[in-house]
Amino acid sequence: MIARLQALTAESRATFWRSLQTLNVTRVVIALVLLVYLSFDGHGMRASGQYLFLQICLLYLGLAVIFMLSAVFVRRRFVLQLLSQIACDLVIISLIYLAAGGMRSGLAILYLFPLAGLAILAPLVVALFCASLVTLFLLGDSTWQIFLTDSDRDVMQAGLYGAAFLAAVLVVNRLAAKLIGQEELASRRGVEINVQQAVNRLVMANIGDGILVVDEAGQVVAGNPAAQQMLGLVGAELNFMLSAAAALAPLSHAYREWRDDATRSTAVLTIKPFNDTALQNLTAAWDVRRDVVAHLKVRFAAADTHGLGAERSVIFLQDVTGIENQAQQLKLASMGRLTASIAHEVRNPLSAIGHATSLLAEEVSDPVQQRLLKIVGDNVARVNRMVEDILQLSRKAQPHSGPLALDVFLADLRSEFIATHGLAADILALTVAPGTAVRFDALHLREVVLNLLNNAVRYASGGPASIGMTVVRTAAGRPELHVQDDGPGISPEVRAHLFEPFYTTSSKGTGLGLYLARELCLNNEARLDYEYRFDPQDSADGRPRLSGRFVITFAWTV
Repeated sequence: MIARLQALTAESRATFWRSLQTLNVTRVVIALVLLVYLSFDGHGMRASGQYLFLQICLLYLGLAVIFMLSAVFVRRRFVLQLLSQIACDLVIISLIYLAAGGMRSGLAILYLFPLAGLAILAPLVVALFCASLVTLFLLGDSTWQIFLTDSDRDVMQAGLYGAAFLAAVLVVNRLAAKLIGQEELASRRGVEINVQQAVNRLVMANIGDGILVVDEAGQVVAGNPAAQQMLGLVGAELNFMLSAAAALAPLSHAYREWRDDATRSTAVLTIKPFNDTALQNLTAAWDVRRDVVAHLKVRFAAADTHGLGAERSVIFLQDVTGIENQAQQLKLASMGRLTASIAHEVRNPLSAIGHATSLLAEEVSDPVQQRLLKIVGDNVARVNRMVEDILQLSRKAQPHSGPLALDVFLADLRSEFIATHGLAADILALTVAPGTAVRFDALHLREVVLNLLNNAVRYASGGPASIGMTVVRTAAGRPELHVQDDGPGISPEVRAHLFEPFYTTSSKGTGLGLYLARELCLNNEARLDYEYRFDPQDSADGRPRLSGRFVITFAWTV
């Protein structure tokens, strides 16, 4: 019995002690009920019997109180306490039974209380042994009464009581054993679940990849610290809609695409948390991490919640910035080894070909031959431009980053760009506050902006204000230049490789323009990214519209 109790878990042993305490409380109630019984039916006893009955009941009440306090303050030796209490119950109930007149008093039913408690808290053999003792006592007393009264009715009643006690002990013990087994199983399963949850929390807290849990509507319900770090949500409460955060628009868009088409379960995104007016009440972490850019590989998976009434999806985030940097460093290292040979082995023959083509064009009058010479000249110029771009990668020119009047610079650049490309005067809209100054090398900024405008002209519709240059300030006071057009947005597949060297979607491009533009911005302590922002002024229905644009975040103003 002791070994059986020790094999149980702490929760099950605590249940045994609570059951014992319940038994003690019941014992006190029975003692009080017996006193009330004496006050109402005591006239049927002799005076000596009433006095003996009263003394036994008071003794039983006192022992019941002692047993109850012992189970509360002395939580050890459970088996000893249980058996001693049951022994006292059987002895005192037997005395009360005899003092009240035996079987005719009807108090034999009191034996059911300690026997049922013993059947619950003790092994079946012990409970059946005590029930057998009670049955033998009842039969012995009834048999003795035959010699005194010549009536055998008490023997039959004693036999029925004994059979009922044995059956009750057997049934209660089996039911209790089953319940204890179920409780023990539930307790062990609870321990396993708690351990698994602790392991899950440890893994979630220390894993390098970010994890977000969202519902079917895109409501974020949980996430690990890595996801908070990647998305700029450190210290923020993860309880918001993905679509409500402009900086997370690429992630929200990819999530909606996956919901519509389960085959699009992976994507590579660029996320830049920033302080947007739409996010002012979301978290202060956006302002703290306004310059952090995360290049993330995203994978979506649906949790198996069938039949639970709640749908959950998991977004796995992997920061691939380091991998991209390593890949670019490998590319640049290879290009560095080629630049020395390119200068002599490629550039000099190109110059010779270009010069010979120019001389030949002066002597040729046939239109077909002139067209062929023009094709040669255009391709020579293209290869020469590629060589210049590659050579520029190896030069880390020191910028002359003095104060630059951005309003004057952009106005002059706008006029020059419109005249050079023969564009309509209203195609390029410029919005900049007078007196805005930044710290950026003028030649570098000119090259960066021209690169962005050339891309915009390629995809813009050509209508009024189809290309825009807008200078705004962040909540922290840093100026930003937004360059955007009304053409189709950049797809997630292209965004994943937008600033990689030699990646291009144009047959005439070298794939180095945006990469060089970003490098020039970094040399001037600025940053170039492609982002989604709200455009309240462009919304036809009065609701803010998200649109993509290139954003140059300048260094602190001077």
